[in-house]
Amino acid sequence: MNGTLPDTMRAAYIDAVGPADAVRYGELPVPAVGPTDVLVRVAAVAVNPVDTFVRSGAYATPLPTPFVVGRDLVGEVAAAGPGVAGFGVGQRVWCNSLGHDGRQGSFARYATVAAERLYAAPPGVDTDHLVAAAHPAASAWVALFRHGRLRAGETVYVGGGAGNVGGAAVALASRAGARVVATARAEDAGTVRELGAAEVLDHHAPDLAERVRRAAPDGYDVHLDTSGHGVLADAVDSLAQGGRLVAMVGLGTGPAALPLSRLYTRDASIVGFAISNATTADLAEAARGVVGVLTGTSWRPRIADRLPLSMTAEAHRRLEAGEVRGRLVLTPS
Repeated sequence: MNGTLPDTMRAAYIDAVGPADAVRYGELPVPAVGPTDVLVRVAAVAVNPVDTFVRSGAYATPLPTPFVVGRDLVGEVAAAGPGVAGFGVGQRVWCNSLGHDGRQGSFARYATVAAERLYAAPPGVDTDHLVAAAHPAASAWVALFRHGRLRAGETVYVGGGAGNVGGAAVALASRAGARVVATARAEDAGTVRELGAAEVLDHHAPDLAERVRRAAPDGYDVHLDTSGHGVLADAVDSLAQGGRLVAMVGLGTGPAALPLSRLYTRDASIVGFAISNATTADLAEAARGVVGVLTGTSWRPRIADRLPLSMTAEAHRRLEAGEVRGRLVLTPS
């Protein structure tokens, strides 16, 4: 390890699961670097809803303590283990799979990343846009292509097409040659159409379920609700023969009625998806999708605010209170 690196760093961490004010900001040792690890000097991070689930204990996962919170980062290589190839000191890189399953998180001046979870940052893409896109665009890619098995020529429903995951899904599906029907607020309809949606339905319409069915009389091959407000029975009813419903939101919601007969008579399927469970191979494929959507489409993540890393607890509080429409990007001091 490079002898010019400091011994300690500032980090946002918890000593035990709890509310947002359990997050502390202070000095921790700079993490060790294993043979196949890369030490990244962090330039920016972004907070995700799943970060709050892990911090609160709602999403149980092994947590070494003190536990640095956070999934995503963009930064530069500070040092690399002897078994690492393809990454050099000073290279700009990004990651979106820290802070889970025993892996320390990203909300620190330095973070250790297994080389298989680290990706070269594309030239010309803004750091804030890249870190803000890392989680939602990868989630959209894995949901559509890994679990939804989307193919060109199919019809896709995207609920919440103006959100960060939803917008990325619209852009990715359209770019892949699918016909996209999305829902959004009326004021966001133009933006969602620009991303490639063939039709954008007002999600406040009282007859939304009927409008969704009329927009695709033969049903939807892939159904992806990123808003968390969809009705499961309506979603199943809208599926095409052999349609795939990818469930990716709803942690903490109550039980939902499952219209089983309509599911099996259509050879349709429902698959649950959380990006935390994605394999490193899936994540690497998704990383190419993230770069593709940022360099090949007009989609950019909506950034709600930029904060110092010292305000991580406040960022968690604002996210949990529903005060944020977009992404919160934080930077180490």
